[in-house]
Amino acid sequence: MLKAWQAITLWKRVMIGLLAGLALGLVLHYAGGGAASAFVTAWIKPFGDGFVRLIKMLVIPLIATTLVAGVVAIGKPSKLGTLGLRAVLLYLGTTLGAVCLGMISGSIFRPGVGIGELSVSDAAMASAQGKLSAGAAANSGIADKLLNIIPVNPLAALVDGDVLAVIFFSILVGVAIMMVGDRAKPLRDFFDAATEVVMKITLWVMELAPYGVFALMTWIITEQGLSILSNMGMLAIALYLACAVQIALVYGGVLIKGVLRLPTTRYFYGIADAMGVAYSTASSNATLPVSITCAQNNLGVDKAVAGSVLPLGATINMDGTAIYLGIIAMFAAQAFGIDLTLGNYAMIALMATLTSIGTAGIPSASLFLAAAVLSTFGVTDAQTTLIVAFILPFDRLLDMMRTVTNVSGDIAVACTVAKFEGELDEDVFRAKPAL
Repeated sequence: MLKAWQAITLWKRVMIGLLAGLALGLVLHYAGGGAASAFVTAWIKPFGDGFVRLIKMLVIPLIATTLVAGVVAIGKPSKLGTLGLRAVLLYLGTTLGAVCLGMISGSIFRPGVGIGELSVSDAAMASAQGKLSAGAAANSGIADKLLNIIPVNPLAALVDGDVLAVIFFSILVGVAIMMVGDRAKPLRDFFDAATEVVMKITLWVMELAPYGVFALMTWIITEQGLSILSNMGMLAIALYLACAVQIALVYGGVLIKGVLRLPTTRYFYGIADAMGVAYSTASSNATLPVSITCAQNNLGVDKAVAGSVLPLGATINMDGTAIYLGIIAMFAAQAFGIDLTLGNYAMIALMATLTSIGTAGIPSASLFLAAAVLSTFGVTDAQTTLIVAFILPFDRLLDMMRTVTNVSGDIAVACTVAKFEGELDEDVFRAKPAL
């Protein structure tokens, strides 16, 4: 029985857990009454909480290892001035635009409105508001907030979970390893190995996802009933439409049509296979071989460019994640009645842009980083747990579209860099796709 269960792909097991939790939650909500709610809270919800804690446990290790390894993956220091720098700037530019698009979409569709029932106790809410006020008084300027990104003690930043400081120091370490060269090979190998180790732990944690989803779904539906699903529908619509705009207008319109002066339709035909694999696997890493093949054979990207820019993009280009984090931030602010200032919006955009760089290219990795973004405007740990609990059961459907966006952006940037480097065969690009 266990072997048969393990033989089922993870996303299908997650969906089974979701449906089982939905069914049990509905029975308990409409037939069990208060006793059922108390039972679920005491005996089922803790399993979901434990899974959320495992997710949060991996935030700093994921960022610290994958970000250093991603920067080092640029390769030769000379590439920083041409190919690498162009790729990184394009990736960062599209990611910053993506998180802004996510916040706009979240503000338009307002998926968090009307679910105040998810709020924690009044005391916890008062504490959150107190932290917001204290933070605003002690750190009112954007310049001060940016200054705090520089860690006085990097080890303390790791221990304290100061995500922005960890990101800043990790980038410096990655660049330094790359610049030092062969003498830093042991350190480069260490971070490569550490990335593999953390990824392995992440995969172990994700094996528990069906059970965590079941527990959280049972608890949410027992407490709220079917009314909660309308908000999830609005969240999904906000994400899918924002991702569609990013793919069609930013990649197809701005980069391919506007910058490269190439036919947008050929771009979409050329990446169709990669988009299909991305949607079905929800993994940028799993899609990478197909992405490279499509870029080379269908779009005329030189092998060297495709082999360097696309693996880098699978690590640092997470536009779908950035959109998602922007929407989640708006969702949380709406759900908990937090009024965001211009400074809050700026910090959300900065945090989501930088945090998305550290996202592993595996299914649902974005969930590991949502807490970091929410912390920028005073969302408490208890509130973060509620938000993750609400979204997690449905995350696979959201992650599939996020991955399509990430992969589409990777290939669009690879085409753009290849064009700038004189390594794009436009005859191949304009021809009928080979795949």
